Amino acid sequence: MAFIPFTEREREIIHNGDGETPFRVLQVTDPVDSLVLRMKSMDVDPDSIVNDESLQLLIRRLIVTMHVSGGVGIAAPQVGVLKNIFLFTRLDLPDEPLHVVINPKIVNFPKDTVCFERDGCLSIPDIRANTLRLPWVDVEYWDEKGDFHRGHLEGYSRDDSFTAVIFQHEYDHLRGILFTDKICPETEPGWQ
Repeated sequence: MAFIPFTEREREIIHNGDGETPFRVLQVTDPVDSLVLRMKSMDVDPDSIVNDESLQLLIRRLIVTMHVSGGVGIAAPQVGVLKNIFLFTRLDLPDEPLHVVINPKIVNFPKDTVCFERDGCLSIPDIRANTLRLPWVDVEYWDEKGDFHRGHLEGYSRDDSFTAVIFQHEYDHLRGILFTDKICPETEPGWQ
């Protein structure tokens, strides 16, 4: 498989600040940003993860951006970098909550969906909606150290854990899908 390196524009975005500088988060209210948010992302070469300075800086800046923005996840396309990379909070692992995800795949999931309450997004300010989500997913991905992970993620309740939903939300960003594309119909069981 051929991997496409960062474009010149992506490198510009990544290197326009240091590891403590948050990115500007793209917004659906901006026509150009909105187009970028609808584009599909590409995988990165897993063999280059550890030694790719641009990739490591991207991850550091995504972490800062997520914390400054108060989110539980953020995907590289949300800052204009169309690569299959995101961060998500493992609410089910309070001792190691932040996970870096590179080239993710959802490899197994149930046929039934649930209606997750009050989904929201850093790129769609001031809007919350109930969305159709999977109650669990089996996933595969690499982390920022180049280690491969396989796991089972559960959780779709704000009362307990919604780890599986966070992963799905960020995974959708890599495919140009926004949470507003998955709003529960009023007739869906669990509609609130």
